[in-house]
Amino acid sequence: MEFKAGQTKLPADAPIIGVPMCVKHLDNHNFHTVGEKYLTALIEAAGAYPLSFPALGEAIPPAALLSHLDGVLFTGSPSNVAVHHYAGAPDRADSPQDPGRDAITLPLIREALAQKVPVLCICRGFQELNVALGGTLHTRIHEQPGYSDHRGRLDLPFDEMYGPAHPIEFTADGVFAKLIGKTTTTVNSLHWQGIDRVSDRLVVEGRAPDGVVEAVRVKDAGFALGAQWHPEFRATENPDSLKLFQAFGAAARERARARRARQPAAA
Repeated sequence: MEFKAGQTKLPADAPIIGVPMCVKHLDNHNFHTVGEKYLTALIEAAGAYPLSFPALGEAIPPAALLSHLDGVLFTGSPSNVAVHHYAGAPDRADSPQDPGRDAITLPLIREALAQKVPVLCICRGFQELNVALGGTLHTRIHEQPGYSDHRGRLDLPFDEMYGPAHPIEFTADGVFAKLIGKTTTTVNSLHWQGIDRVSDRLVVEGRAPDGVVEAVRVKDAGFALGAQWHPEFRATENPDSLKLFQAFGAAARERARARRARQPAAA
C-alpha cells in the first residue's frame, strides 16, 4: 500500500523507527516518557511505526536494539546533555538533567551510524549527535557574544511558542537543500544549548542568521541528519518538515526491506 502523508493506518510492513524515552521523576517514581508529537510525525509524515524504548542504559545493548529497527529518531527534550560527556564548563544550577537518557542515546548514536541505520536527530538529539561524535556544546548559547536568544517563550501559548522564529540558510549543494528543494527556510527555536565545536564527523549544512549551527549531516553514514529546530511540530502542515520526514521514512523503508530479506524464513 502506498503511503500518503497524513494517514494514520499504515501497512503491516511499514518500517519501525525507534524513539528513545526520557526519564521523568513523578510521585517518587521514575517514569519513561516520550512526546506524542514525535510519534505522530513518524506515523503521519514518515509512514513508519514508532517504537519507544526506555532509557535504561546498559540494560538495552545498542546492537541488540538496532536489530529490530529500521531507523532511530533522537528527539528533543527539556533536559540537557550532561557536560561531563564533552568536558564542558559547569552548567547552570537549574539545568535539567537526564543521565538515563544520556546513557542509552550516546552509545546508540555511535552504533547506529556504524551500522548505517537511518537516523534523524532533533534539538536535544541534535546536540547528542555532536557530543556522541566528539563535539562540544554551549550550555547557554544566548550568553555567547554575537548570538541571539534561541530559547522558547514559555509565557506564550503552545502554538505560538512553536511558531516561526528565524530563517535558516542551507548549503546550496547540501542534503537538506536537496531534500527540501530550496536553500532557505524559516524555523521555530526552543533551545538553551547549541553546538560549540563541531565534531570532525559532521558537515554543517545550515545556520541561523547569527551563525548558530542549525543543520548537520554525518559524513559517510547514509541517511544521518540533525536539525536544531523542531520539524516534528505539525509536520504534515509544513511542506519543508514533511519533506524531511518523508525522506527519513523512505530511508527506513529501504533498511526494512533489506533487514527482512536477511531474516530466515519461518519453518
